[in-house]
Amino acid sequence: MTEPAPPYDLVVIGSGPGGYVAAIRAAQLGLKTACIERESLGGICLNWGCIPTKALLRTAEVLETFLHAKDFGITVGDVKPDFAAIIARSRGIAEKTSKGIGFLFKKNKIDSIAGTAKLLPRARGAAGSSWRTAAAGAPHQISVTASDGGNRTVLAKHVILATGARARSLPGIVLDDHRIIEYRRAMTLPARPKSMVVLGAGAIGVEFASFYRALGSEVTIVEFMPRIVPNEDPDISKELARAFDKRGIKLLVDCKLTSAKPGADKVVMTVEPKPAPGAPSRDAAESAITLEAEILLVAVGVAANTENLGLADHGIQLDRGYIKVDQDNRCGDNLWAIGDVIGRGLAHVASSEGVFVAELIAGVHAERVRYDAIPACTYCSPEIASVGLTEDKARAQNVPIKVGKFPFSALAKARAAGDTTGFVKVIWHAETGALVGAHLIGPAVTDLIAELTLAKTTEVNAESLLATIHAHPTFAETIKGATEAALGAAIDL
Repeated sequence: MTEPAPPYDLVVIGSGPGGYVAAIRAAQLGLKTACIERESLGGICLNWGCIPTKALLRTAEVLETFLHAKDFGITVGDVKPDFAAIIARSRGIAEKTSKGIGFLFKKNKIDSIAGTAKLLPRARGAAGSSWRTAAAGAPHQISVTASDGGNRTVLAKHVILATGARARSLPGIVLDDHRIIEYRRAMTLPARPKSMVVLGAGAIGVEFASFYRALGSEVTIVEFMPRIVPNEDPDISKELARAFDKRGIKLLVDCKLTSAKPGADKVVMTVEPKPAPGAPSRDAAESAITLEAEILLVAVGVAANTENLGLADHGIQLDRGYIKVDQDNRCGDNLWAIGDVIGRGLAHVASSEGVFVAELIAGVHAERVRYDAIPACTYCSPEIASVGLTEDKARAQNVPIKVGKFPFSALAKARAAGDTTGFVKVIWHAETGALVGAHLIGPAVTDLIAELTLAKTTEVNAESLLATIHAHPTFAETIKGATEAALGAAIDL
């Protein structure tokens, strides 16, 4: 009897920013590695999320700069967007980035396997086998079904589940890929809609609202919570609401979308304000608002891709639909899970988890992910970035704090750049000087957050940051200015 080929040391299911990074790090550490992907290499982030959306938002930024050329003393002719070309540019960048992952796999001798993966029940090995055992340590068997229906079985000592997540909807709101859509379709519409309602004011919702408004669409955001970007510091929400109002983006907060009926050329929606605490629910229905728009974009979060993975056969548990893991990202015997499928929700978190798990499997020193120091970035206009606790959360935890804010309107570089919207807000520990949190809105803040994230993860404190010379004129001076304000030593305010 012919002995089957030895198993891979590691098979990663999913090639998003968690999966492909885990595979590359494992290969670097000498593990025989394969990665299984059912769509394009790079997963949602590189193909339908982080990268192509930033291409669209960069186009919006360039367009708005042209439209305000007179403010810079420049006269231009008729400026208008070419929607088809904008979409084509975004898709081209995504395709090139995806191909780059294929190049990295070849460079690192990683086998790329195309198909849909499923964990098979653990088989007991034959007696006397050189690499299989009858115990739980037997290799995992993974069934891979190709798009043409062909099937193969892959063996692996370790498996990382990095299958990501997909857009979800709400009960009664049916995605039809025509009038009621999710983010993928929003990046490939055949024409710019004249009007759009965005359901959900998280990062995805406000980014698409920002993009389509820049192109001239009438945009309304409906948000169930009392404020937009509800996970951010309340001061950030207020500033973004003011900025969106100036841009003509309509906001309906504390509201629930109760129905959406698509037609031939529009969607008719009913929005009900949430009743005040203690008020009868009929008051909301009586004050319902009817909205009409060409497109309803549903951006209310994601659902983990856990279906048909064979999880039950391995005792893998779910928590609110996400794979449940321990502190080492372990979900079973030599089974691991990272990224969106466990509910983390950010590409750079998935990448960090991928490196951590690959190093654990390889038996080298593995640095744990600092979940208290994860930077979050939203690329609407104006940009948002944050790390650490909000002011409200710090006070709720009785953390002694010193808070400082510095507006971009007081910064010479921002005035020269023609963008003075927003501020930098820093929260320092009043006794130790350690950074508790930072919340930024305005130009270049998704890059500025790196300095504050470093402060959060090292011994940088308020005093040492003030002792660090910040070049002039730069946007980074706002960080020093906000820290000066927190310590009562403001120079430029």
